[in-house]
Amino acid sequence: MNTTRYRNILIIKPSALGDIVHALPVLSSLRASFPQARLTWMVRREFAPLLRCAEGLDNIILFDRKQISGWYRSVSGFAALCDARKQLKAGQFDLVLDLQGLLRSALFAWMTGCAERVGMKEARECANLFHTRVVDRPAGTVHLLDYYHAILEQVGAAERLTECALSVPQSDEDSSRQKLRHNGLGSKQFLVLVPGSAHASKCWPPQRFAAAAETLCGQFGWGAAAVGTAGDKPAIEAIRRYSSIPIADLAGQTSIPELIALFQLAGAVISNDTGPGHIALTTRTPTVLVFGPTNPLRLGPYRRPECIAAVEPDKRGYAVKSSNPAYCIGQVSEKMVCDKLLRQLT
Repeated sequence: MNTTRYRNILIIKPSALGDIVHALPVLSSLRASFPQARLTWMVRREFAPLLRCAEGLDNIILFDRKQISGWYRSVSGFAALCDARKQLKAGQFDLVLDLQGLLRSALFAWMTGCAERVGMKEARECANLFHTRVVDRPAGTVHLLDYYHAILEQVGAAERLTECALSVPQSDEDSSRQKLRHNGLGSKQFLVLVPGSAHASKCWPPQRFAAAAETLCGQFGWGAAAVGTAGDKPAIEAIRRYSSIPIADLAGQTSIPELIALFQLAGAVISNDTGPGHIALTTRTPTVLVFGPTNPLRLGPYRRPECIAAVEPDKRGYAVKSSNPAYCIGQVSEKMVCDKLLRQLT
């Protein structure tokens, strides 16, 4: 295959935050494989700040899901859809990778007019009808990144990387440092807790977070901070009630770039299986993600078992989730989490 013709490539992966993080190695692989190509990513507006920190990306097309979803109900929604179509068409892409695998993302790929629109065979909602090439999951593989690597192989990418570097503006790093100083926390001398999630089944009990924080901070003489959206404040307050040590509440106080900087400055991170936790993994700060029913070998840290706290993480097969009560997140003890972090820290 003559891949030198790829000069303008579009990645469609609008959401969610953790899923976008999983797809970031596709960006670094494309940049390494096609160094002269212009790389564009279509993403939901609220997640664009993450991509602005990703090295190797040239352009971002913003997708306002709420507005475009109502295109048939309002003039502004229809105008937003027309604007998105105009941007996609104007891109003159010669390769489109639909990594979302839904009807909407496939339609966006089709709107580009690109002759080479690649999607996953596992795509839902009949999305494959709008793809010109469909790639199946490689036999025997579980993790989503292995699937992405198969797609990269199909389009002739010579490099199939597993990481993508994130860098934040100095102003965001300075802002994070100021927040730490305000709470009496020093660089590499604090533990970050990420107790939020969009799904209750992914939320590790607050008393477990508190117990793990007490153990680790007591051993290393660290402070602790909890991060998340403003909606995560009740979970953070619960952790603080259970804890005998002070835990700074930074919920709703950090942008995505500030959050990246905060993880880079941290000594360690304990997180639920949620977007910010997956961001923490990209910083190489010692991190443990706590998994309940979700299969960590499919959607967890790629080939980093030391970062996974879960019951039988390697015995769940190919399913995304399990209904087995043995895998309930409440079955993960604070000792399991602390042991995983201590192996990284000592």
